[in-house]
Amino acid sequence: MSGAPEDESHHEPVLLDEVLSFLRPGEGGLFIDCTVGLGGHTEAILEASPEAEVIGLDRDLESLQLARARLARFGRRFIDVQANFKELETVLDRLGAGQARGILADLGISSHQLDSQDRGFSFQTPAPLDMRMDRSQGGTGSDLLNSLSEADLADLIFQYGEERGARRIARAIVRERQRQPVTTTTQLAEIVVRVLKVPGRWRIHPATRTFQALRIAVNRELEGLAEFVSVAAGRLKPSGRLAVISFHSLEDGIIKRALRLASGQCQCEPRQRAILLRAYEQTDPAEERIRGTAIGNRAEVVVCDRCGARKQVTILTRKPIHPSEDEIKRNPRARSARLRVCERSD
Repeated sequence: MSGAPEDESHHEPVLLDEVLSFLRPGEGGLFIDCTVGLGGHTEAILEASPEAEVIGLDRDLESLQLARARLARFGRRFIDVQANFKELETVLDRLGAGQARGILADLGISSHQLDSQDRGFSFQTPAPLDMRMDRSQGGTGSDLLNSLSEADLADLIFQYGEERGARRIARAIVRERQRQPVTTTTQLAEIVVRVLKVPGRWRIHPATRTFQALRIAVNRELEGLAEFVSVAAGRLKPSGRLAVISFHSLEDGIIKRALRLASGQCQCEPRQRAILLRAYEQTDPAEERIRGTAIGNRAEVVVCDRCGARKQVTILTRKPIHPSEDEIKRNPRARSARLRVCERSD
């Protein structure tokens, strides 16, 4: 995510100083950049130590090719793989990679993707409503807009965009596509602006939430996020760290809960937690499946078969870390970034 659109060589990775501080690449070792993008984070990791190596994944072949060229000077210390970060386990097994010292996932859209004239991620310029990160797979944003029912469109925009005007926007899209297919970014943006009737100048464009919802749906961005956290935690060395950067509340909520589960914090409802703890007190220690203590109204457990809590990591960021004011001034696209980090416990 982020960077100067006019010059990809000056791409600025989000929260770079914070990521480097947590991952400690200066000590060398194997690192996994699960969303290598244009290679900014990976470049900094490789520059931090001649003993550092990075396996970089990205589902977007165009971005991966740019990163490959940028990082060519590091030779065999960088290995690139076109793959979704949710395929982490498969990729590492195929490469025969051992446990990593650090794993990073930046879930944002890169500047290259946002500014590409034919990708359709942004409403700033006319473009086809493609929105696929991997253009070799799946249907486009236009396909969804012109095939879903009005009710399904409304649900999509409300659920993934948290847009209160979802029903009105869906109704207007269906009305428009009866006249002509909705196929471009400007068409969709104009529909949303017309429906929401937001007066004056906007701090955030009225179509932002609708575009976010459509992009999430096209790329299935929320699917498998929780599973990814568990897999990544299991591929860390003892004291290895996982850093995840998200850009909206839906992603962050999933990551937050997944990290709590991976840290052994029971996520059952308070009443269920009380039942679990009473069961623990009555369990033969030789056969126990739940181990924990009550802290306030929360149960801290090592294993919970109900919600899936398993003690793998220790959470290092009680609250997400946000970019500094200086970083946001340099790179406005970083403003919504939030970083969460955990460390392998054993």
